[in-house]
Amino acid sequence: MPPTRSAAFEAWAAGYGVIRHAPETVGRIEALAERLCHRDEAGLDRFYRLLAAADRLTSAGMWMVAHMTYARRVDLTGADLPAEAFKPRPEGHTGGSLNMVPAFVGYLVANALSGVTRSWVMGQGHCVAAIEAVNALTGDVSPAQRGRYDRSEEGLSRLVADFYSYAIGPDGRPAVPIGSHSGANTAGAISEGGYLGFAEVQYVHMPLPGESLVAFLSDGAFEEQRGSDWSPRWWRADDCGLTIPVMILNGRRIEERTQIAQEGGAAWLAAHLRLSGFDPFVVDGRDPAAIAWAVLEAEERLTRFAADPSRRYPAAMPYVIAETVKGFGLPGAGTNPAHNLPLAATPRDDRVARKAFHDAARVLFVPPAVLEDAVGALATHEAQGRSLESRHPAAVRHPPAPILPQPSWAQPDAAPGCAMEAIDGWFVELVEANPALRVRVGNPDELRSNHMGRTLERLRHRVNTPERGTPEAIAGGVITALNEEAVAGAALGNKGGLNLIVSYEAFAMKMLGGLRQEIIFARHQRELDQGPGWISVPLIVTSHTWENAKNEQSHQDPTIGEALLGEMSDAARVLFPVDANSAVAALKDVYGRRGQIACVVAPKRAMSHRFTGAEAEALVRTGAAHLAGDPREAEIQFVAIGAYQAEEALKAAERLQARGRQACVTALIEPGRFRAPRDPLEAAQTVDDARLAEFFPPSLPRVILSHTRPEPMLGLLRRLDGGPGSTTALGYISRGGTLDVAGLLFANRCTWAHAVDAAAGLCGWARDDLFTGPERAALDGRGDPAALSTMET
Repeated sequence: MPPTRSAAFEAWAAGYGVIRHAPETVGRIEALAERLCHRDEAGLDRFYRLLAAADRLTSAGMWMVAHMTYARRVDLTGADLPAEAFKPRPEGHTGGSLNMVPAFVGYLVANALSGVTRSWVMGQGHCVAAIEAVNALTGDVSPAQRGRYDRSEEGLSRLVADFYSYAIGPDGRPAVPIGSHSGANTAGAISEGGYLGFAEVQYVHMPLPGESLVAFLSDGAFEEQRGSDWSPRWWRADDCGLTIPVMILNGRRIEERTQIAQEGGAAWLAAHLRLSGFDPFVVDGRDPAAIAWAVLEAEERLTRFAADPSRRYPAAMPYVIAETVKGFGLPGAGTNPAHNLPLAATPRDDRVARKAFHDAARVLFVPPAVLEDAVGALATHEAQGRSLESRHPAAVRHPPAPILPQPSWAQPDAAPGCAMEAIDGWFVELVEANPALRVRVGNPDELRSNHMGRTLERLRHRVNTPERGTPEAIAGGVITALNEEAVAGAALGNKGGLNLIVSYEAFAMKMLGGLRQEIIFARHQRELDQGPGWISVPLIVTSHTWENAKNEQSHQDPTIGEALLGEMSDAARVLFPVDANSAVAALKDVYGRRGQIACVVAPKRAMSHRFTGAEAEALVRTGAAHLAGDPREAEIQFVAIGAYQAEEALKAAERLQARGRQACVTALIEPGRFRAPRDPLEAAQTVDDARLAEFFPPSLPRVILSHTRPEPMLGLLRRLDGGPGSTTALGYISRGGTLDVAGLLFANRCTWAHAVDAAAGLCGWARDDLFTGPERAALDGRGDPAALSTMET
């Protein structure tokens, strides 16, 4: 008998419950034991006792997942439950959750074997039952769950009852600290995982050098979201931590088999991954020991690559294919229903289903004393001097506050300047002032054409083989691919550093799901007084709706700003700078905050300078500023939201002044600051009634000129709206084509003349006193629109 085959080995090798150790796994584990323990008998004994404990924790975790789906309580004697102890309407994404239990326990074992707490992220957030079950069993729960969920029968029964209880509190929030997806109450979670595929495009950018991260991925998401197969294209030994993707290959999507299963399963997937630069290998996804071995093996391979001075990119990134069966551990495994409810009927109402549940539960059951021993064996954190998994590095991100350089402000009398060029210059200064903060710039295409040339030269496109004479580098900080979700993921994943996303406004819509997932998760953390520590991420949308007049209506879309204005203003900001100084002031303010996504709608054409540096910072600080006139003396107020809107509003005020009327023009850079707050957290970000009245006197008629569609902006700014008789709004009305800027403004009734006409309607002024005959004809759709291009005063 080999020296490693001790009694402890035999006890582990015998398996437990449904867990069996394949010969391949046994061979791999014996080799790992030899490498880690060097034939030390005491060490080998601990090694195998740890693996045996993992089997028992896995079985108990699967038992809990089954109860979380179907039962209202648990019985720690292992006795069968009566019919009334089952839920009338079971829910649970049970199949995937059952598969995640051995994977997550395997991750815990890898940490215990190596004495290192790795970060983790789970792309399939709907498998949260696995994480919550294991956390409750080990006692590593979140602050909100502490004292509520523990290993007692009462604590585990409460967890089971709370899962999908739909409980709601008087404040309208969920009344229990557990949801249907990973959330802020899930200890160690850093992503909801509600949008399948977004973890796949973020995970390679998550760990900092010196760290390690295990990314649990879904085979269904492999088909949902392309871009994850580029991970070897982005990973670099010098600026990335060790990254171990683990795909849970169970062969089922919600209603059908995956393409992977249809094409040939693990062998087909491995061949596909090799073409993308991965180094894949297959393990038994039903066995926590196989997962633990895979994590350590993947790290060893990647570490060897990083240590090779002759290494060439792309790295052969290890990729773990954890082969299993959807719903392993319960009847119905491998069928379509296994995604959610593996049993053919509800145990509460069906005797056959109840028997099937009890038969499976008896095999999975772990007596409390056995479970206590297993949990104790895995509780190595204090002895090893490492953090709990709930406090892994990515879960506690809080990089140092960045140094924010003082901008080189443009002077008001200078020639018109480009806001994007000003942003470009200041961002490079920010990067250079903060060398310790890793930088990621997510860019779908054409960074230089968006006037970010200095950023491109300073950071360079990240490529495997740089081309001479081009802004490319192996360790470039600009992540460019014509896949908006993937490049946004580079910035959103890099929570330990400085980030920027730059996109055409129309194409930023493809990023919305990923952005929204970050916004929601950060918001939920704030609600728990656990505000996120990462430096806020700006999304600069330029080449925007009004500047893309030439590029057909597909490029004329302000929806991204409208959508983000619908989110809570403490987590999502939308800013509309009107010139270079206000654009830089907006960006500087964003980087001075934490845990926010900020959409900055910036023009890339040269615009007149409207604010000094000090005025621009005050504008961002207050959310609004007057560009012309005094609201206390004005007969009408033009509210400009956007750079081109400000220019048209100023022209409108000039025409009225030339006709003997008094107008005020107010730039509104951050509309969300002036909304009616929806809860106390948002109220802290919005202006009070007194400040609102200073900017927008209640009795003053006003015309809102918005970069966006007028209707959502009117709804957002209800506090400014005195009703149809005193307030109206102009904006994008979904008309466009191949036009110039003046043509697009005219097509959407957003020119200075339309603003004056709207003011006349509110104030009862005669149009004949305000317009020439050709101008009236153009406004009425009978004359030449060119009549409005050159305003006569």
